Amino acid sequence: MQKKHLILALVLYAFSAVGSFSVFSYLDKSKVVLPGTLGSDGVQGGETLLGALLEIDPAAPRDQACPLNGALYSQIEKDTWETRRPLFVMIENHPEARPQSGLSKADIVFEAVAEGGVTRFGAMFYCAAQIQDLTLAPIRSARTYFLDWTSGFNLPMYVHVGGANVPGPTNALGQIVDYGWALENDLNQFSIGYPTFIRDYNRVPGKDIATEHTMVTTTEKLWEVSEEREWTNMSPDRKVGRKVVEGSDWKEGYDGFSFEDEKPEIGSATSVSYDFWSGYGDYSVAWEYDAEKDAYARSMGGEKHMDINNDKQIMAHNVVVLLMTEKGPINEKKHMIYGTTGTGDALIFKHGEAIEATWSKKTRTSELELVDSKGKNIEMARGMIWFSALSIGSEVEY
Repeated sequence: MQKKHLILALVLYAFSAVGSFSVFSYLDKSKVVLPGTLGSDGVQGGETLLGALLEIDPAAPRDQACPLNGALYSQIEKDTWETRRPLFVMIENHPEARPQSGLSKADIVFEAVAEGGVTRFGAMFYCAAQIQDLTLAPIRSARTYFLDWTSGFNLPMYVHVGGANVPGPTNALGQIVDYGWALENDLNQFSIGYPTFIRDYNRVPGKDIATEHTMVTTTEKLWEVSEEREWTNMSPDRKVGRKVVEGSDWKEGYDGFSFEDEKPEIGSATSVSYDFWSGYGDYSVAWEYDAEKDAYARSMGGEKHMDINNDKQIMAHNVVVLLMTEKGPINEKKHMIYGTTGTGDALIFKHGEAIEATWSKKTRTSELELVDSKGKNIEMARGMIWFSALSIGSEVEY
């Protein structure tokens, strides 16, 4: 009898999980145009989803700058993000996992090879993610260089499914422990599970997806866990090891990038393309400047790079190529290492112009800086910033 009850309970649990996830998926993919709301491209009059979290007054001034990318928002959106810390989310890029969910609404994205020529994204969600609950997928594992980039933003919530754990310099899971993140900001699916994270084998209709490409979560579910753990700006204090440290706004001590007040004239670098590894065309990237939107439209593997949430092509107002030392594969898992600290050359594309720059990051916890030949911080366009890390000597065509 006990065995029958157990089987029935498991069946009911599975039914309820599938049912609740079906509703959750439906709401995310059903769209309605709300005039006057802020779109993913950072301009007024954009598209949002049913079940919007905030009601935005079309007449409300948009004069509140996002601390991550300078895009302008209303006061009500700022009031919401001020209670939270950003999410830094690992999203995979294997062709079988495409199209991804959520990338078009990221504030900042880092892109680099994870292993075997396959690239991966570290996407930051904060300001643009306040209007609606964003589906994020597919979530994948941690890599050490993404930990380095995360560390430069005063500990956003780090979201991942496990991670590299081979002893040595690529041991991302070991580094998370060493950094004390389990007590500060680590949102690992292994320790959280359902219903914050759900496997959806039907996330791309009509496409047979392997298990490793199916992990799904949402921005609001992640922030709910963060609040439960008191990892918010509302907390008076937090534990670090055995010590209690007085809490403070995550932006305290964070300078961030510099942003333009005026838009310069459009330049001639309207087409940008590059490969991460030679012979891996599925990950070849191309950007085309759209003067009307003042942003670059992203293509990958010869096709438009779309976000399945809204069926829109990903657009970035700033495309930054970071030239770094690249080592690997260095173990049986084919893991990589990038030289994320020190200095190196960079190319910045915005408003159709190309700028030769230098990137610098003194230590793991230092901010990433972009300066010109005189050492002055380069002002970025207001809107999404997309970083691609390439090995030194890589060719960038523009």
